[in-house]
Amino acid sequence: MSLKNKIQLITYPDSMGANLPELHYVLRKYFFKAVRGVHLLPFYPSSSDRGFAPKTYDEVDPAFGTWDDVDKIGQDFDLIIDFMVNHISRQSEFFQDYLAKGPYSEYADMFLSFDKLIPGGNIPEEDLAKVYTRKPRPPYQVIERPSGALEKIWCTFDYEQIDLDYNSPKTREVMRKFLIRLARNKPKMIRLDAIAYTTMKLGTNCFFLEPQIWELLDWFNDYASAFDTEILPEIHEHYSYQFKLAEKGYWCYDFSLPMLVLHCLYMKTTRRLKSWLNKCPRKQITTLDTHDGIGAVDVAELLNPKEIDQTLEQLYKKGSNVKKTYSGPEYHNLDVYQVNCTYYSALGSNDDAYIAARTIQFFTPGIPQVYYVGLLAGENDIELVERTRLGRNINRHNYTLKEIRQDIKRPVVQRLLKLMEFRNSYPAFNGEFNLIKSSDTELILEWVNKKYNATAYIDVVSHTAKITYTDPVASRVVDFAV
Repeated sequence: MSLKNKIQLITYPDSMGANLPELHYVLRKYFFKAVRGVHLLPFYPSSSDRGFAPKTYDEVDPAFGTWDDVDKIGQDFDLIIDFMVNHISRQSEFFQDYLAKGPYSEYADMFLSFDKLIPGGNIPEEDLAKVYTRKPRPPYQVIERPSGALEKIWCTFDYEQIDLDYNSPKTREVMRKFLIRLARNKPKMIRLDAIAYTTMKLGTNCFFLEPQIWELLDWFNDYASAFDTEILPEIHEHYSYQFKLAEKGYWCYDFSLPMLVLHCLYMKTTRRLKSWLNKCPRKQITTLDTHDGIGAVDVAELLNPKEIDQTLEQLYKKGSNVKKTYSGPEYHNLDVYQVNCTYYSALGSNDDAYIAARTIQFFTPGIPQVYYVGLLAGENDIELVERTRLGRNINRHNYTLKEIRQDIKRPVVQRLLKLMEFRNSYPAFNGEFNLIKSSDTELILEWVNKKYNATAYIDVVSHTAKITYTDPVASRVVDFAV
């Protein structure tokens, strides 16, 4: 069965309860009607980056549970899981064998040694400077072998995340085995994390290189689709990349929506958001919040530089911003490409503004995803940032079962759940989307499916949201304020 057009939750395996069994309990107990899909962030053994430096895909980290626990969640919800295609953990058996044996390792060809990339291993600085990275450092690290010999190796992310060479048959063999293993568990979707970094060619930016990227995506899709599993390429960059994916028939993300909605509500103008809604891809996953942050690079040219700066400045003011609270680079709230902040805090913890934003998201074309902190309208976790000295943790609070029982009673959460349940249950959202002409301070978003019609009216000045829908059984039109 294909992916359902229902709201999905993004969560770590230990963010709503201590592990996968507790997460499953929470989902069934409190959110069974509001959430019908679960994007389960990495649950594999990992050496860093909260699961995004996987050692293997054959196991579930025992701290979270077992494959049986993952499968049970997949029986009740559309399951989306991650495959970190660009890299493998430094602590994996593959890299550790290469570290110990060098060119004599059976896995040596999986990795991008500078000696492999260019005779003598001396890559010109101008070539390194062209490489697109998300870290303020060159795209490599120096490894030391047991003999004391030093070697430069390609590494575009963290110290623990070693890039893979997809021109290598050994890489294809290892990753094919892992991909088939994951797809056989019958998730509805596998997200290909950091897929754009897998294309590597000296003298270029090594990011989403064509036609290499299409060969790779087809290769991944070939193995996943055999088990009725769809793939979701994850690319955080200019919105044009999402259009390229859509043109090839792939799912894509609407990473532009979060900043456009903030701009709309901050500046009290719908002009830029309407322009996007008229042209955005239809086969997409929509987000307002994720485990990373609120993307700033995705809206380049959808907002002009002045509008982006104005939106970011309001975000700093509204969001109890870490940038203004702490000194030192580790607390800086603006990453290279995103702002670390919960979406509820980004809207000044204003219940009406938050519900208006979610109404816009749920009426935007695509399948909505809601991050677990956003599901509970969570505010910035300053204490966690202070304790861990990691800016992204501002939006990564781990909820205990007791906290969930308390927070679900809050009026803003109850309003959100009511809205989510309507989005999941009303048939109009499987029909046609219409953006109705309206003033610059109002959004009117309509979905029509035969005798079913749902229309959202959002006032971006007062932040009020109202939904009108038809009830064919009672032959009447129903209004409710969200």
